Amino acid sequence: MCGRYVSPDEASIEREFDLPAAGWSFPQSFNVAPAQSVPAIRTDGGKPHAALLRWGLVPFFAKGVPGKYSTINARIETVESSASYRGPWRRAQRCIVPARGFYEWHLNADGSKTPFYIHATDQELFGFAGLWDRSQRDDGTLLESFTIITMPANALMAGIHNTKARMPAMLPRELRAAWLAGSPAEAREALVSYPQERLAAHPVSARVNSPRNNDAQLLDPAPSAAN
Repeated sequence: MCGRYVSPDEASIEREFDLPAAGWSFPQSFNVAPAQSVPAIRTDGGKPHAALLRWGLVPFFAKGVPGKYSTINARIETVESSASYRGPWRRAQRCIVPARGFYEWHLNADGSKTPFYIHATDQELFGFAGLWDRSQRDDGTLLESFTIITMPANALMAGIHNTKARMPAMLPRELRAAWLAGSPAEAREALVSYPQERLAAHPVSARVNSPRNNDAQLLDPAPSAAN
C-alpha cells in the first residue's frame, strides 16, 4: 500500500514530464498525507497536464462527500470491478502521481513499527499509477480526487511491508505514456511490479508518523541505520 509519500515541487514536475506551466505553485512536500491536495498528471484534449487533486478518491456518485472507508489506494486485483474505481477505469480517467519516494512501515517482533523510506534508483522523480474522479457537491462545486493503485509487493517491499506485502504501482519511465493515454489493454500491461534491484530503502525517524512534520530531515537514515 502507500499512505505517505514525497511530492516534488511544480517546476520539477513540469521539467520531468515536459508539461506546460501549471499556473499554480506547489512547494515540495516531504510528508504528503491522505486528504491533502497534491499534483497529479492527467490528459486534457489528448495532452498531459497537471492539476491539484485530493488524495483519497471520492466517486462521482458520492456528491462530493468522502466515504467512511479509505480510498487512498485501489487494489490492482479489483480496480476494474470495485464500485468506487470501475467508473474511472472504464472512462479511462487515469493519472500519474509524481513522487520522489514513499514511506512504508515494518512491523517488528515486539509489536512496534519502523518507518522506511523507499525510492527508485533509476528515476530521481517517478510516477505512481492512479485513477481520478470528479464529484459534484450539493452546492454545485466540484471535488476532483485520486487514488493510487497498489499491487503485490516484490521481494524487497514484502520484507518491509511484512503485514500485507503490498506496494504502489510505480511506472517505469517508458510506460508512462501507455498508462496515461493508451488503450485499456496497454494501460493494464503498464502496471508491472517495479524491479527490486531498481529500488533503495532505509529506515527513517518516527517523526514521519505525524504529517505535521514536513522537512528534508525526514529522509535521513535513522541513527541506528546510519551506524
